Amino acid sequence: MATSKITKDERVLNLVICLLHTPRFVTAEYIRANVNGYAESKTDLSFKRQLERDKKELRDAGIPVITGLTAEGDEGYRIDPASYELPEIALDEQESAAVAMAAAFWEMPEMATLSRTAMLKLGAAGIDLPGDAFAGIETPEGRSAGAEPVLAALVRAIDTGRAVTFVYRAGTTAAPVTRTLEPWGVVTHRGHWYVVGHDRTREETRTFRLSRLADVVSIGKDGSVTIPDGIDLQQVVADTVDTAVGTTEIIAHVWAARGRANGVRRMARRVTPQRLGEEDGDLLEIEVRYMSSVVRVILGAGADAVVLDPPALRDMVISALDNLIEVTGASAATGNVTGASAATGNVTGASAATGNVTAR
Repeated sequence: MATSKITKDERVLNLVICLLHTPRFVTAEYIRANVNGYAESKTDLSFKRQLERDKKELRDAGIPVITGLTAEGDEGYRIDPASYELPEIALDEQESAAVAMAAAFWEMPEMATLSRTAMLKLGAAGIDLPGDAFAGIETPEGRSAGAEPVLAALVRAIDTGRAVTFVYRAGTTAAPVTRTLEPWGVVTHRGHWYVVGHDRTREETRTFRLSRLADVVSIGKDGSVTIPDGIDLQQVVADTVDTAVGTTEIIAHVWAARGRANGVRRMARRVTPQRLGEEDGDLLEIEVRYMSSVVRVILGAGADAVVLDPPALRDMVISALDNLIEVTGASAATGNVTGASAATGNVTGASAATGNVTAR
């Protein structure tokens, strides 16, 4: 019976683990006896061929399988960890947002496998993507049930060079209208997805937020849309959004417990060690463009984040927690969440004057 692809992948992974963690060269006989997947070889010749194919596959993938002599003088193999490890890889806020948003949209069935593979490779490359790091990033869930099909339809249209029609709603109270666009690309900006292109209705370059689109349909012939040379789609979106919302940024100061509140920390442009009461932590300086997004991240951090200023952000967190108390029926007696007020901070906790949530 032929070996399945999954079994082969598991065998190769087992080989990597063995060769990477052994402190000395190991022989082919050792591999056959101790690495799961090789004992099934019925003959010595089939085993040797199998091992050679697997070593070649690893080397082709850039994994340095090296050959040397064992203590007994026999030929052996191992992977040099120093050559295998990658240098530190860091993503800035926009890059992290793009990765998180792509993973969220790629949860659709036809893309889920590719998404999981990509995220696993990023993790293997040393990129830290903790689960709460993207709590402030807009995702399809809770925003637009059709967001994933919208993205997929736009990507297909851009790849084939076709125009699209879609239903667009400028705001929650605005009436939906049908627009025709020659899409040039889809980019992220400050946690949201936008499509940029030539609006045939308005006869000008326009930017549309994906969460406000529905019923995207490709029209026209393949290759009928031409993307202008040298256009910077990211800059087009940034200019459009900044003009619409203004460029004045609010600076917030949030205390975060040491080693925790990763989602809040990723938004910080400056971090300074600072204690809050008896608790060790850091003072985070955060540029705030969308208050609601920052509030969601802070709420997700629970007792590990405390808003110090501005008062407007602090009040929004307090209000959100008060709403949570009202909805869940929580009370001071439960020890989980206590009554929030402007005088006590977000919710009583890290200190009686400024805590977010009750003591951990």
